[in-house]
Amino acid sequence: MTRDVTSEYRARVAGGQIRPDPAQEAMLPALERVRAALAEPVKTGWFGRRKPEPIRGLYMWGGVGRGKSMLMDLFVDCLGDIPARRVHFHAFMQEIHAAMHEARQQGVEDALKPAAQEVIDTVRCLAFDEMQITDITDAMIVGRLFEALIGAGVAVVTTSNRVPDDLYKDGLNRQLFLPFIDFLNENMEVCELASPTDYRQDRLQGQPTFFTPADAAARKAIEEIWQDFTGGRSEALILQVKGREVELPHFHNGIARASFYELCGRALGPGDYLALADEVKVLILEEIPRLGRGNFNEAKRFVTLIDALYEAGVRLIASAAAEPEMLYVEGAGSFEFERTASRLREMQSEEWAQG
Repeated sequence: MTRDVTSEYRARVAGGQIRPDPAQEAMLPALERVRAALAEPVKTGWFGRRKPEPIRGLYMWGGVGRGKSMLMDLFVDCLGDIPARRVHFHAFMQEIHAAMHEARQQGVEDALKPAAQEVIDTVRCLAFDEMQITDITDAMIVGRLFEALIGAGVAVVTTSNRVPDDLYKDGLNRQLFLPFIDFLNENMEVCELASPTDYRQDRLQGQPTFFTPADAAARKAIEEIWQDFTGGRSEALILQVKGREVELPHFHNGIARASFYELCGRALGPGDYLALADEVKVLILEEIPRLGRGNFNEAKRFVTLIDALYEAGVRLIASAAAEPEMLYVEGAGSFEFERTASRLREMQSEEWAQG
């Protein structure tokens, strides 16, 4: 049984789960239009086959933290038993590439067809979070993929920080991508969520973001922050960096969570951390140890990671064995770490968080 999107939003406002926001409320009719279309019975065609009519999708765009992903979650919750999937766009495209690779291994000439058909056979609605095109291989297949999905009656709802015309901006051979932008503008309702409030920053305003020592109390505090940001939803995000895979084990709505050793205990480099900083809006990094001679390589990677996060303006929430200035007090590199400690301290300030 589906539920009216507007009624559900108002119920959550009344229950104190969310704060009323006029810009979010202005988005509700568009979401309700898609839900109502999905709730319509599928017509039976020749020989009893049921073919859904194409549904005009929705492309929600706007600044970080304005509530796009929250509205997406609410919309999917309202779909009831309609087969739907809520997935990060980057992760979905990785699945499509894997399915195409498998089809090629089996000698299929047009590998995209079975990959798209598998999606068509399993869902009526795809809810993509954070659509962005940064990879030439994605740019070359996404147009045909969307045409196949929408043509088969799969409703597509997506969020993005960019208006469609700015997708794959300055990308390699972008002229080949322009027909897809036209397709989006013609086949999806494009709506800007122009709320003045950044709810991600509001959640952290006045709250500690650096917990020391990294004990049970720190773990509890970080778990509460994670639940508040994600509602317990999480999926792995795999970044493709120069043919290698870098996995973030827990990711939702631009929020990533990992341990120090998952990010700094492996042989990762500047390119990996830049890719991470480009994808993530908030990083929760747990159990930063004391640094020194015994973990010199890990310390160097940590310095590189913090530089990438700092330059990209990524919010950092962390637990550590000591305050920033006391993390690295002896051994080669301790003097250079002073800049990192200063950045860690600055990244906790309200002034830095507000940009």
